[in-house]
Parts: sequence; C-alpha cells; structure tokens
Amino acid sequence: MRTEKRDLQLPQEVNTKVLTFLILLFVSAAFSEDFKTVNGKEFKDAAITRVEPDGIVVKTKSGMSKVYFAELPKEVQERFHYDPQKASTYSTEQAANYAAYQHQQADAQRQREEAAAKNNAILAQQQAAKNRTQALQDRYATLQQEENALLLKIGEAKQPGPEYWQGKHKSHHSNPQKSQLPQPGPEYWQGKHKSHHSNPQKSQLPLLQSQLSDVRHEKGEVRKQLEKGQR
Repeated sequence: MRTEKRDLQLPQEVNTKVLTFLILLFVSAAFSEDFKTVNGKEFKDAAITRVEPDGIVVKTKSGMSKVYFAELPKEVQERFHYDPQKASTYSTEQAANYAAYQHQQADAQRQREEAAAKNNAILAQQQAAKNRTQALQDRYATLQQEENALLLKIGEAKQPGPEYWQGKHKSHHSNPQKSQLPQPGPEYWQGKHKSHHSNPQKSQLPLLQSQLSDVRHEKGEVRKQLEKGQR
C-alpha cells in the first residue's frame, strides 16, 4: 500500500517542481534587479523577460539585451540551473537557425532585386518602344510636310511663265471700190494676242521630282515600321 501511495504521489511532486520553477521565472521577470558580468559590465534595474539555456534576456532603460550565463557569476548560473552542455547545444542550434534565416533573407532579397530589375527592364523597353514610335510619328509628319511642299513647287514649275501681249501689225479693210480702183481699203492695226515667257522654275522639275520620290520612299519605310510596332 505504501508503494502504491508513493507511486501516486510522484506525478504531484513533479508538477509541484515545475510549478515552482515557473513561479520563480515569473517572479524573476516581474521584478527588476541589477546584474553584473564577470567583466564588470552592469545592467541596472534589469527585468528578466526570457530565460534561455545559454543566457537571460533582460530589459533595461537602454533597451533589450541578452546576457550569456558564461558572462555571469556562478551564483547566477546556479540560480537559473545553467548547464554548459545544454547551453552549447542551444547556441549551436540558434546559430544554425540564424544562418538559415540569414540565407532565407538573402534569397528573398535577391529574388526581390531580380524581380525589380526585370520589371525595370520591361519598363525601359516599353519606354524605348514608346519613344521610338513617337520619333517615327514625328518623322512621318515631317515627311508629309516635305511632300506637300515639293508637290506645290512641282505644280508651280509646271505652270507657264508670266503672260504678255505679243505684237500687233497693220492691215487693211476691204476696198469697196476695188473693182474700179486698185488701192487697198482703209488701213487699221490688226489685233494682238497673249503669250507666255519661259518659266524659270521649269528647269528644276527633274530635281524636285527626284526629291519627291525619295520623300515618298522614306514615308513608306516609316509607315512599315509604325505598322510593325503596332502588331
């Protein structure tokens, strides 16, 4: 019977120890105290916020700090049940976790930078295409103006030169007495007619037409490029 009673009491004793340990941790965290490392560094009015296998995390007026048990006096180590082997294992795991975290952050940063670079490249291509299209449109408009100006000059070159009235000469009316008298009838000035001087621009027609052909050819090429860019 005693054995059964001792077995029944064992879980209660374990629970009591765990509860006591938690209470100690709570009490430690609830009240501020001073800590001084073996190297002489002091933490005034430090509130313990977390106890880890390799040290304690304290909060002071200057912020949060972690003080490793290896830096604290032996009595503080014993107070928090410091185990060097557990602390070493925990530190190794934390270092590995931190390294993995850093690697993950570096990968994420690289991915963000690659995505940003890709996006910037796309935007640059779009802007370049937009600028190229605008330049082609401006060139097409300029060529259209040149074509209109050449057509106007060609039309002017094809026109006849300035008008002028060309001479008049004497003539005679019919003599009603011709059957009786051999003299001609009364004298009069017979009309004058319009004529044109030579157009000085006519000599430029071959050059103007060659220029017009070049302009129209370039217009066609620019139009093709614009249509290609819109596909």
